[in-house]
Amino acid sequence: MPKIPKGRRVGQAAVNALRALLEEHDHIVQEISGQNDFGEDLYVTFADDGEITSDTIKVQVKGGDSWRRGNGYAVPVDHHSGTWADGNIPVYCVVYDPGTTKLHWANATQQLRRSGPFNPPRFIGVSPNAVLNDITMASFVAQARRYVGRYRGRQAVLTHLGEMSGVDFAPEDHVLHFVNGYDEDLIFWKRPGDALATLLLSAHDWDPCLVSLESLMQSEIPPPEDRNNGGSEREWSDLDLPTAEDLELSRTEVMWLASCFLSTGQADDGPEDDLVAPVECEGCPSCTGEEPEEHGNIAADVLHAYVLARIIDRIEAEPDLVQRSILALRDDGELPAEIVAELGPLESEPRIVRQVNKLSRATVATIDDIGPEAFRLAVHYLIRCIYIGGPSLSLDEQIRIVWRIPEQESTHHRG
Repeated sequence: MPKIPKGRRVGQAAVNALRALLEEHDHIVQEISGQNDFGEDLYVTFADDGEITSDTIKVQVKGGDSWRRGNGYAVPVDHHSGTWADGNIPVYCVVYDPGTTKLHWANATQQLRRSGPFNPPRFIGVSPNAVLNDITMASFVAQARRYVGRYRGRQAVLTHLGEMSGVDFAPEDHVLHFVNGYDEDLIFWKRPGDALATLLLSAHDWDPCLVSLESLMQSEIPPPEDRNNGGSEREWSDLDLPTAEDLELSRTEVMWLASCFLSTGQADDGPEDDLVAPVECEGCPSCTGEEPEEHGNIAADVLHAYVLARIIDRIEAEPDLVQRSILALRDDGELPAEIVAELGPLESEPRIVRQVNKLSRATVATIDDIGPEAFRLAVHYLIRCIYIGGPSLSLDEQIRIVWRIPEQESTHHRG
């Protein structure tokens, strides 16, 4: 007699739990027959205030303890990489944990597209913070519908460029794309009204770099006059931004970037002087009056080395800091969607999690001793945000860390 697979009961329980939850919120669920299962279990069409929308996703559902991995969950991609990444309908993975009876989700299509076709992941990472229940249903549906809508009109182009470079572009952003003679991609990104732009280069592993028209073209055009300062010239070095030579840009690439600045400046209909205004941010101490209003760039290696040194200092003083910070992260119901999306692949990789759990002065002496993925996960676990002040400040004042477990609370805890 044929035997029923051991995982069938819990697998069906997972499908039933997800279907019941979605239908309780009036969304339309169509279950795919097991005979036609090619990597998806459900079609879900979202409703909005009782009316059916045109927004549909496919869902692969997994249930059971076997999907736990690292600090999260992992769904094997197997041979579904192409269909999940390149299909017309995005695919989500949902894991049901029978131990907690919770559902957790991840956008499989997004993860695969960010990895690219030449280095597809073996697993879709699912973060324990991505909980799907009655409370989070509205935010999940809103996120999923936004993602589906990203493949319509101009937003489809922004989505493609964003997934290629690992950036989420807003619909109103200025985003321009260039491919040089070596098939290397350059993306120009500027928010409306901003003085500076972000340059994303495939040749530089998509590391974002703030640039200005002046710094890129200081050998091509004279600096502009400052009408507010009696016609005196501004120094190019004031902004401390990279030059075309620093970024190894050709003359053709520099000319293209110049046209990007000029065309977006005209679109913003701002005065020419705005091109050299200081960059602004929202919510940091420098903008709220706690410090003089100045902002500065800081080299990534200096920033990362400083943050790592502070992390090691705290872990040395508080050996249980990582675990307490993870618990605080799990209780944070207001994590931005982009952080939750990044947590999935990081937390589901045991190698990365082990590096974070073993962080100490003995195992990590410099930033070169820890992988970039482990460093990012450690920052997500331990730090809420980092504020960057002006270059005239000391390093301790220029880099302000807001910890997930505040330092005063930690001191009280140790006492």
